[in-house]
Amino acid sequence: MAGHSKFKNIMYRKGAQDKKRSALFSKLSREITVAAKMGLPDPDANARLRAAIIAARAQSMPKDNIQRSIDKAAGGDAETYEEVRYEGFGPGGVALIVEALTDNRNRTATNVRTAFSKNGGNLGAGGSVSHGFSRLGLIEYPASAGDADKVFEAAIEAGAEDVESDDDGHRIWTSIESLHEVARALENLLGEGEGAKLAWRPSAEVEVRGEDAQTLLKLIDALDEDDDVQTVWGNYDVPEEELEKLA
Repeated sequence: MAGHSKFKNIMYRKGAQDKKRSALFSKLSREITVAAKMGLPDPDANARLRAAIIAARAQSMPKDNIQRSIDKAAGGDAETYEEVRYEGFGPGGVALIVEALTDNRNRTATNVRTAFSKNGGNLGAGGSVSHGFSRLGLIEYPASAGDADKVFEAAIEAGAEDVESDDDGHRIWTSIESLHEVARALENLLGEGEGAKLAWRPSAEVEVRGEDAQTLLKLIDALDEDDDVQTVWGNYDVPEEELEKLA
């Protein structure tokens, strides 16, 4: 279990999402509604809903918005969303996994395929890249939760499998089965985190620089801007100096 390994760029940059807060709120609302509709509308009895609410709070989503999303599901007037996953390749041989919630599979597939084709990538068949990732639970904490040693020790006590800490915060990895059990244990040790969710962790990273890095970030932007796309995961590592050039 490594406590100090460097982690960056596995999930799309949070900074870019901050510039699109209304779109982000829409995606968070959709996840809350889907989670509430699939289980009980009580976060204490619905682990997925609880995780969705925590993620919304971490983005400063107003309480009224959160409650409206829950009520929408409880009232039975929510749209029926389907969970879909797309896999493909970006510039520089990067592998990408795109997770979406959609009420129109054909529309979403067309939009995702177009984003790939217009930005130096290509959409692959199901399973074409996911074999290079592990499906795990991911719990995120801000850097302010404590230093790497403190979080590492708390994660061990809570039953986590691995921890990655850097200046951006802490990523605590668990098995899928123990995700919410570990998340609850960590709340007692570190307070409420920024989110707990299922995630895709790559077995190896691909360093991307120059034009490939620029095109890759445009591809991820295009995917992220689609209303149906919830998360973009990848095995890319864009060095800090490259990000500064593109900022």
